[in-house]
Amino acid sequence: MQATVTSKGQVTIPKPIRDRLHLEPGDKIDFILDEAGDLRVTPVTVPVARLKGMVPKPGSPVSLEKMDEAVARGASGKR
Repeated sequence: MQATVTSKGQVTIPKPIRDRLHLEPGDKIDFILDEAGDLRVTPVTVPVARLKGMVPKPGSPVSLEKMDEAVARGASGKR
């Protein structure tokens, strides 16, 4: 894929690359130039809003006592 550098040094990232990196307007990217002269572009941050829904909600609330019991079982090695 190719892109053109403007007189201001700006480049439009091709859409397939933006899609692959899940980039949206305002996102930051990092340019990494290795010793061989190869360039890598990686997203710097992921907005927290994108993380919503990645972990399912528990079926029912768990009491502090149950949490303590689970931690104690885990620490003792008993399952």
